[in-house]
Amino acid sequence: LQANWTVPVYVFFKPTPLIEHIDGRHCHTFICAAAHCKMASNKVHRYLDTKDAKSTSNLRKHARRCFGEDAVAAADNAANADEVRRTTLASGGTLRSDALTATFGRREGGTFTFSHRPHTTTKTSDRGFNSLMKTGRPGYHIPSPTTVARDIKLVFARTRNRVAKLLKEYPGKLNFATDAWTSPNHHSYVAFTVHLEKDGVPLSLLLDFVEVPHSHSGFNLATAF
Repeated sequence: LQANWTVPVYVFFKPTPLIEHIDGRHCHTFICAAAHCKMASNKVHRYLDTKDAKSTSNLRKHARRCFGEDAVAAADNAANADEVRRTTLASGGTLRSDALTATFGRREGGTFTFSHRPHTTTKTSDRGFNSLMKTGRPGYHIPSPTTVARDIKLVFARTRNRVAKLLKEYPGKLNFATDAWTSPNHHSYVAFTVHLEKDGVPLSLLLDFVEVPHSHSGFNLATAF
């Protein structure tokens, strides 16, 4: 029987149902695949002694209440349950309504465009960016680029002051080190670090990271500082 359970609604339940006898009646018990089922019971019984033993109406009713109308509608756009499992669950992730909508919503047709602009320059008025960031979180507040830049600078300034205070007041010896290397695109960098022991635990801090200016051939990185 399981070989014939191919309609997409089966993906909302665990692949193998339980075979039970309830009040002397033979039935298949389907277990909801949601990590946290929203229904009073995560089980749907389908009795085999009725004319509609192959009906999926109770399964669809449970799926709509637990996953939402949009998720069920999105799954219906797939060819069968195997396609949903192969495309949406192939990575081993949990079944989510937003994942289903993103995967099968495109079957409805229409033109899709993609923005390749970096997020750091995207304004909060960008509809595509807002849709992406608020998928599954419609009440999420997206700060403006100005706010993000201001907060990053503030965090950096406070962290720099804390590190400076720590190093100035440290009672022991401080070990400074440098590490230089060249990236695959032939840009050379030098990192400056400090190493110390705090409360019995080794602590390493990055103090600065600079790119070495381009120079003539034969430039010796070791003599640059």
